[in-house]
Amino acid sequence: MQAQWTCIVLAGQRPGPDMLAQHFGLERKALVPVCGTPMICHVVRTLHMSPHVGKIVILSQEIEDLRPAVDAAGGAIMLESQNSISLSIKAQAEALGFSAPLLVTTADHPLLTVEMIDEFVRNVDGDLAVAMVERRTMLKQFPDAQRTWLRFSDGAWSGANLFALLTPKSSLALYLWADAEQDRKKAWRLFLHFGLLLAARALTRTIGLKQAMAKAGKRLGLDAKLVPISDPVAAIDVDKLSDHVLAENIMMERAARQ
Repeated sequence: MQAQWTCIVLAGQRPGPDMLAQHFGLERKALVPVCGTPMICHVVRTLHMSPHVGKIVILSQEIEDLRPAVDAAGGAIMLESQNSISLSIKAQAEALGFSAPLLVTTADHPLLTVEMIDEFVRNVDGDLAVAMVERRTMLKQFPDAQRTWLRFSDGAWSGANLFALLTPKSSLALYLWADAEQDRKKAWRLFLHFGLLLAARALTRTIGLKQAMAKAGKRLGLDAKLVPISDPVAAIDVDKLSDHVLAENIMMERAARQ
């Protein structure tokens, strides 16, 4: 399969100390070790193994801190990010000119697999796509999982840290993301940016997430898609110590099966 996608890896962190990084005596969350290897290494190695990914771009405020780990994982283009996640993505999307579709993921997603990427990219279309895991999918394998759930009429959803920007129109969504970043984990606040009616339907769960995304996209003049992911591990990023313990357990189980 010919590599087609450019992958942007978000490896920055929000202002102030990161509690997880501090627990390990580090300043950069992306360098927190999972089974002895920095998280960003796991992500970059997986991307290099994916037949879908051609170019890898790392965005971070402190690229030199991350360079040794990235080089050890096979290397990538290292670029300094802006303060805003969405504006950083937008700048790179416009610089690349959509000569290839863009896949976006994060450095705190060490459990990412080639199979997850494959499932996602095979099911995207339109201008913009977002990968999510539905709560029942998660609870079948992880009944005690604690995630942030966005609740809609078609289920409760948690992000899988995979986004696809397929056409120049997707830049329109990045403008909104810049305004709504602080609301990203509260659906009704997020959908307030698309009007009171859509926010009210999200709050009262009288609309499914798939339909809500389609309506929100239409408001922006683009085709936005929800892509459900079948592997619940896709929704496990490493933000806190309990996530870290779970990620190491999953990684050790994977190693034992090989």
